[in-house]
Amino acid sequence: MSDPHQDGKHNVVASLGPEGTDGLAITGHMDVVPTEGQPWTTDPFVLTTRGDRLVGRGSADMKGFIACTLEALRRIPRDRLTRELLLLWTYDEEVGCLGSAHLVDHFRADGRPTPRACLVGEPTDFQILRMHAGHESLRITARGLAAHSSRPDLGVNAIEGAAAAVRVVQELALELASEPVDLPELERPVVAMNVGRIRGGTAINIVPDQCVVELGYRPLPGQDAATVRDELRRRLAALDGPWTLELERLHGIAALLTRPGTPLEDLLRPFAARPDVGAAGFATDGGNLARMPMDPLVFGPGSIDVAHKADEYVTRGALERGADVVEQLIRARCLA
Repeated sequence: MSDPHQDGKHNVVASLGPEGTDGLAITGHMDVVPTEGQPWTTDPFVLTTRGDRLVGRGSADMKGFIACTLEALRRIPRDRLTRELLLLWTYDEEVGCLGSAHLVDHFRADGRPTPRACLVGEPTDFQILRMHAGHESLRITARGLAAHSSRPDLGVNAIEGAAAAVRVVQELALELASEPVDLPELERPVVAMNVGRIRGGTAINIVPDQCVVELGYRPLPGQDAATVRDELRRRLAALDGPWTLELERLHGIAALLTRPGTPLEDLLRPFAARPDVGAAGFATDGGNLARMPMDPLVFGPGSIDVAHKADEYVTRGALERGADVVEQLIRARCLA
């Protein structure tokens, strides 16, 4: 499944067993983050064995899990599946879950039914996670009128407009942080907002006619991401100034909130490292896949603590256990 807007970008989709039956979907992302500037002690793109550790970029996040799935497939009688097994390998998860967003749009446009049970094999050290926050990226563009700095009265300072917009963002962030949210699984159950970049002006002796502010916020599981955006737009429109302010959405990663007590959760519990079901501190393709609709759970071998770092690794024992878990899930959901 190729991205129509980017050459060389593809999702890999494979279906085994009777299509449209409620079996199991398994997903993982194929891309990795860059290694430039990191102090790797071996070639990051050549898998290196160090005792029980398998070192390489993406070994934990989450190519090790994809290997587990392939090993599990080798063990099962694939020609005897009674329910569908759907494999979804996505691109560009690391830059905004772009591949899964494209995949979901394609499936929904085709009316293609999918299994409800969905395993997202991110590195969770075999803890079951059912939720995570999303992330929305916005841009505020302040426009003014250029003039010589000796006559600021003849111009409109766009940076001053951007400063007013930033104050509005700060006020909204404080209000959102004070709102109670009943999500005890989350380490920090508030909508986090951050002004990440400001660009404006060309020279000190010119009244700037444009300034751009880029910010992000993280909608909590179960929240409508557009609610915060619409409120910010309303408050910016209420500002009284000579400049104009435009708000646009750059990109969004969907939050995830899967209901508790799903059949997949029950199947994973005997293999889980902890009895409780928690929340991920990172975003996954699961937020997009939940729109299929699916009930994604995040669970897999390896630790997120070593992902994206130099000498990233997964242990051989974790991969062996991961393959066993995936095999048992497929047998329970697709061979029963």
